[in-house]
Amino acid sequence: MPTSQLGFELDSRLERDSVPLMWLGLCEMRLMNDRRWPWLVLVPQRVGAVEIHDLTPLDQTMLTFETNTVSKALKELTQCQKINIGALGNVVSQLHVHIVARHDRDAAWPGPVWGHGHREPYEPASIHKFIDSVRSKLAHQD
Repeated sequence: MPTSQLGFELDSRLERDSVPLMWLGLCEMRLMNDRRWPWLVLVPQRVGAVEIHDLTPLDQTMLTFETNTVSKALKELTQCQKINIGALGNVVSQLHVHIVARHDRDAAWPGPVWGHGHREPYEPASIHKFIDSVRSKLAHQD
């Protein structure tokens, strides 16, 4: 395990509200357990990282690459109109990047998804189907 990962612990709120999907080079990719939006979260595995500028220049580059790769795959997979990307950290300070597929027919359009209504967890079969489709898309992306 690289030195920068020693002692890394995922914030309990991210652990509670999302499910692990796969490991990328820098980040763990997780799926927010809210079926209203296709919503992925990238969590750089770096102890103490709160802001993007807390990462090394190489990690910043890797985070940009992983964000772009996942965004492109999610857009192709969902055929959404817009991908929203955010690293807010106002509630959970641990650095994490939200990648949300948006459609003009979704419940919060055109506003933000944060704080809109109540979370609607996936059914077990549908969450596994979505996770498999994201993994497959990333594996076969150009």
